[in-house]
Amino acid sequence: MLISLAWSSLCSRKKSVILTFISLLISISVLISVEHIRQQAKTSFNRTISGADLIVGGPSGQLNLLLYSVFHMGDPTSNIDYQSYEMLKNDQQVAWAIPISLGDSHRGFRVLGTNGDYFTHYQFGDKKSLEFTAGKPFAGMFDTVIGADVTKNLGYQVGDKIIVAHGIGHTSFSHHDHSPFVISGILKPTGTPVDKTVHVTLPAIEAIHLPPSQLAKILDGEEESVQPDSVTAVILGLKTKFATFKLQRDVNNYQADRLMAILPGVALAELWQMMGTVESVLRVISVLVLLSSLFGLSTMLLASMNERKGEIAVLRTLGAGPSVIFALVLLEALMFVLIAIASAISLVSGALALFSDELAAHYGLFLSANLLSWETLQIAVIIALASIVTSAIPAFDAYKSALQSRLSG
Repeated sequence: MLISLAWSSLCSRKKSVILTFISLLISISVLISVEHIRQQAKTSFNRTISGADLIVGGPSGQLNLLLYSVFHMGDPTSNIDYQSYEMLKNDQQVAWAIPISLGDSHRGFRVLGTNGDYFTHYQFGDKKSLEFTAGKPFAGMFDTVIGADVTKNLGYQVGDKIIVAHGIGHTSFSHHDHSPFVISGILKPTGTPVDKTVHVTLPAIEAIHLPPSQLAKILDGEEESVQPDSVTAVILGLKTKFATFKLQRDVNNYQADRLMAILPGVALAELWQMMGTVESVLRVISVLVLLSSLFGLSTMLLASMNERKGEIAVLRTLGAGPSVIFALVLLEALMFVLIAIASAISLVSGALALFSDELAAHYGLFLSANLLSWETLQIAVIIALASIVTSAIPAFDAYKSALQSRLSG
């Protein structure tokens, strides 16, 4: 009975109810979206690289090693011997090893030296492998594979030639003009630093830094390709997860070279903690937006009290007490908010389902369209309770009107 009365009362004030509903729908959608994206972004951030058990580099600190090996930011304090890479690759506990060599750039994009194992074993997101939109991996020493953002910004196609430069700045005065690279493949968007990377072969990285006379012999085929002396880091995948800590300890105690092994998941979690301020700011903004809409709901109910004096008087005549009138107004607000919550969840889920591929490809956000979680339930309960609190003022105003009302003759 009371529910049907509350619904009829809301329907009788369609214009103001619809406008307030839209405001509340937007604010709840913002709050749910921010909270969902905040949680999923952390997961996505931790999945910038997946399937890797250890990252090995020079002893430069956990975060520094993570930044330059995975995010290609900054520079290593020291490289590791190529023999150390071969030792790791041949270890019985290692399933695969991806060497990485940094130091050069192309028009502001980092150049990464590696080999064919990179395209076979490197994974991101939910263990997604790298895929090509055009072309294929390295076939020759001076072939290059470029990321999606490099293609988008510079307009390259398979078969184009590019010149890499020494250093990582946008402007360089030292270009390796004698050894152009031919684009053999273009990778699909991943939403990770891979998109902003120019991939070349390890021998080519070594060759372009040789004296011009020796480089000319390699280009003319008079000499075979060279083997690098060192690499920046090595990404390892192990045959069993149980070997992770043992191999990490063995690497850190390796005597023939100065090595440090880190767990990428642990390092990513530590890096995310440093960004906690951004999370807090987003949450505060969304809460303030929600509060403004809830007070808008309260204002709407309060403004309707003058129009509802006759309605309240009729209800009093039919035997409804002041407490029933008080409960009726609160129930209106609660029904209103619950419908807005359900609509917001549907709206956000639909939007995520529609744009999830775009968000993953261009922003690296691997967002699930399923919002039915414990966190969402908590948010819904908090919003419902907040709506009851903010609606208490108009409900009390109705309660007082009920005490004083008389049916006018």
